[in-house]
Amino acid sequence: MIGLEDQNKLFAFLGEKLKKKIEFYVIGGSAMLYYGMKDVTKDIDIVFDNEKDKEEVEKLLRNLGYKEKATKILYFKKKNIPTMLEREEARFDIFLNEIIDVKLTSNIKERVKSIYEFSNLIVKVIAPEDIILMKCATERPGDRIDAAEILKKSNINWNTIIEESIHQTKIGELLFPVFLYDFLYELKEDLKADIPKKVLDEIRKISEEILIKKLKKKKKK
Repeated sequence: MIGLEDQNKLFAFLGEKLKKKIEFYVIGGSAMLYYGMKDVTKDIDIVFDNEKDKEEVEKLLRNLGYKEKATKILYFKKKNIPTMLEREEARFDIFLNEIIDVKLTSNIKERVKSIYEFSNLIVKVIAPEDIILMKCATERPGDRIDAAEILKKSNINWNTIIEESIHQTKIGELLFPVFLYDFLYELKEDLKADIPKKVLDEIRKISEEILIKKLKKKKKK
């Protein structure tokens, strides 16, 4: 398990070793550490929007003794799965542009408010709203618990989540609002998360409209 101090030490070490400026985005539990929403995380989740930068960091990690770990068990039947590199207690989950079914859009990038610089490494922390969206897509053990904790400790902008879910549907294959509704409904029912009924009703309405459009397209074919 890794806490914020250990994570920052790793980032500082990488920043000192890198020969050029490189940036990546931290998501999931790694991002939650910066918001004080979590004390420790099992892995460091990072996303690149530049393939060469991703390769540079992966090469550095391998040279430092990190070994690749199989991903199929944790991400069964998922697309755009990460490269997993681990050494002792530390593990990096490394994505490029897409986090399972969520694309790293310009809107997600623009919502970043927290940026940390460690020598040649620039770390950008995604917004709480986008952490929830990504946890909806990954659905790993503990994702619902994490999402519920984010809702407790953050003043979530529900319009941001709804609008991004619609946008993700337009640019991807996943009917995102449908999965988002199921995810949030279970959070409210099972973990008693504070999710306004009007939010669930709106997402459900959007989901039904998307499903109807999809069925109509199938019938035309």
